[in-house]
Amino acid sequence: MKFNLFVTGLIFIALFFTNTLIAQKQLPYSGEYTIPDSNDVQILEMMDGVKLRGKITSISQDKIVFVSSLGTLTIEKSKIKSLRTIEYTKSTRGDLWFRNPNRTRLFFAPTGRMLGAEEGYFSDYYVFFPGIAFGLTSHFTLGGGMSLIPGVGIDRQIFYFTPKVGLIQSEKMNLAAGLLVIKIPGDDEEVAGIAYAVNTWGGEDANFTFGAGYGFVDGDLADKPMLVLGFENRTSERISLVSENWIFPGVDEPLISFGMRFFGEKMSVDLAMWSIVGAEDFFLAPYVDFVYNF
Repeated sequence: MKFNLFVTGLIFIALFFTNTLIAQKQLPYSGEYTIPDSNDVQILEMMDGVKLRGKITSISQDKIVFVSSLGTLTIEKSKIKSLRTIEYTKSTRGDLWFRNPNRTRLFFAPTGRMLGAEEGYFSDYYVFFPGIAFGLTSHFTLGGGMSLIPGVGIDRQIFYFTPKVGLIQSEKMNLAAGLLVIKIPGDDEEVAGIAYAVNTWGGEDANFTFGAGYGFVDGDLADKPMLVLGFENRTSERISLVSENWIFPGVDEPLISFGMRFFGEKMSVDLAMWSIVGAEDFFLAPYVDFVYNF
């Protein structure tokens, strides 16, 4: 009961502060001004709503010099509403692509890659299962979410919590460990989940992931681990092929999936199909999710 009241209170507090922030008058950009790397692009929005795409080339105390398709502009900082830098990387074909916005996960399963410090995303699985994750540091991410099933009281919704620690982070090999903790509603509430480690080999646009995790229910740990194998292959700047496949202890038939990821600079949509290899009755279960990065 106390847990449910606590969660309800957090939701109301979040809504209150969101509405308060929206109601406040927009102030000029107060973040850091930087000259970007040669491959990166900056999006600058003026206080009057005009957006410019280009690069800062010079910074003074109260002005910047910004080069865009309109030419070289000298802009007062007090007239700038927002500024963000879009990281671009060189593809295997030599083209410049914006950075993969969904590099830390396959579909449900995480990869070994981590969010950067102060990076985050909002996710939504099958419409009714939203979640959020935030990089407190480049080696520690905290996430969680809940179900929003219509007609079901908050005390009957599912809540989950997903801390993740980056153990090794490099360009071609990334190892992480974490927990998926789920509060299962019912007359006798239970806590279940998975304690896992996951490794991803390859770059952000073409990689292979292998993970192993032990399931647990109310502190009782499984004798054998479940395994996950998956990959992502970015075929163009805005499309990736993704597969996530599970092998469960004591189950002969693996759960497999294959789908496509469509993305922009800050968001992605996954469309995939799930099936069980060797099942007596063949089936394909659709999968959809949405992720927005902030």
